[in-house]
Amino acid sequence: MTDQKMPEPARTTDRWRTLDFGPPSGGEDTEPAVLLDHVDEGRVAVVTLNRPHADNAISTEMGALLTDVLETVAVTSAIRVVVITGAGDRAFSVGSDLRERKNMTKEQWLRQRQDFDRTLYTLRQLRKPIFAAVNGIAYGGGSEIAQSTDFIIAGTNAVFGQPEAMLGLAAGGGSPVFLPRALPPGKALQMLMTGEPITAAEAHRLGMVNELHDRADLMDAALRIAARIASNSPTAVQAVKHAVRSGQGEPIEQAIAIMMESHWRSAVHPDRIEGIGAFNDNRDPVFRDADY
Repeated sequence: MTDQKMPEPARTTDRWRTLDFGPPSGGEDTEPAVLLDHVDEGRVAVVTLNRPHADNAISTEMGALLTDVLETVAVTSAIRVVVITGAGDRAFSVGSDLRERKNMTKEQWLRQRQDFDRTLYTLRQLRKPIFAAVNGIAYGGGSEIAQSTDFIIAGTNAVFGQPEAMLGLAAGGGSPVFLPRALPPGKALQMLMTGEPITAAEAHRLGMVNELHDRADLMDAALRIAARIASNSPTAVQAVKHAVRSGQGEPIEQAIAIMMESHWRSAVHPDRIEGIGAFNDNRDPVFRDADY
């Protein structure tokens, strides 16, 4: 009789332990995967990634809903500023839902990738100011959503990471572009190559995060910032956002030309007259909603 080799027992690993998350639980979504709320008399939109049972992992449905919400925000003139955050206490978002991707064909995966590209493009092209209030884990595409906004504030429990290389992928949602601009390039490469995350405190120290707040105070802080932005001229705010975004990486004189185009747009707008009049009258200004 030929000896048959017994199969080796499956080996366990601590490879994923530093990430502190696993595959989503598989529970069904009972609410919309993305919520849109209006505060400050409709001037502030709060967009919430809403799959807390799955650490707000980004499913195909969530990506499509987020695109739809951002497109709605873009054409709603009364909305002056947007805050994006995650539901629950554990995560902003751990990135793509790897359980959903497990049995995808190559064609299905590529189609989903195209859908997610559209979501991130829509976010990056938003004329209105948008910032992230990051609570808990922000990995992969979740971290890249935050990086694609205008700036980030975070809870002291926040963690940022790009574990794609650990999964056999090169990050493709913006982090190879944005991280070296937000962090020292060597630190960005270390994160992208090792998959090791950084804490909110380190991200703040290195300039990736603007402000740190206790988790319980994070949304109050976000809404205070949003209200301050919303009280300013939306035309001026959008103009200066355009100047900064479009001028980055351009030669100095070209960047100045872009800045001046934005400046003149605000200089000939009625908000300029209203703002200076309010200052001289010692009253709050009443600014128009942006034209587009």
